[in-house]
Amino acid sequence: MNQARLQEQGRSGNDPGRPPEAEPKKRSFAAEAWDWAKTIVIAFVIMMLLNLFVFNLSMVKGQSMQPTLHEKERLFIDKIVYDFKSPSRGEIVVLHDPSNGPDKKEYLVKRIIGVPGDTVEVKDHKLYVNGEVQTEPYTEVEIQDPDFGPVKLDKDHYFVMGDNRHARASKDSRSFGSVSAKAIVGRAEFIFWPISEIKGL
Repeated sequence: MNQARLQEQGRSGNDPGRPPEAEPKKRSFAAEAWDWAKTIVIAFVIMMLLNLFVFNLSMVKGQSMQPTLHEKERLFIDKIVYDFKSPSRGEIVVLHDPSNGPDKKEYLVKRIIGVPGDTVEVKDHKLYVNGEVQTEPYTEVEIQDPDFGPVKLDKDHYFVMGDNRHARASKDSRSFGSVSAKAIVGRAEFIFWPISEIKGL
């Protein structure tokens, strides 16, 4: 009987010779704060690298892309798409402003009208590419600026225009000439702000 009682005590875990288990130590506030700081810094560095090499967030300034884009709308820009393909007609791109003068900006948002080898011309208020008049559903009026061209695009050069075809509404390749592929930062993929205007481009 005594031996059975001893075995039962051993199974119950109340072994007087067994040291008590230590409770886990609580982390100090400083350690917790340091972990949060490291996480924030790592996330910030990753976002900066992505913003530098993969995508960019850009705000529309001015009226040159109306009615497609409006001032202060925010765009998501894909910066690596043209590492795998060449820009195509109709795509909306962000490019470094190649112009000179007091109205020079850091970036412009325009639509690609002509690609290398194309001949672009504005005649009788209509846009022609390679001798064919272009249907442009993204515009609201005929071109109101004077006739232009024809001009043939060199290798790795693109002709860009704003969608706003009112007189003097867009500074584009009609004034500063064709732009090199190196000047194009990326392709505008969609509007992400304001929320009511979210849509793909």
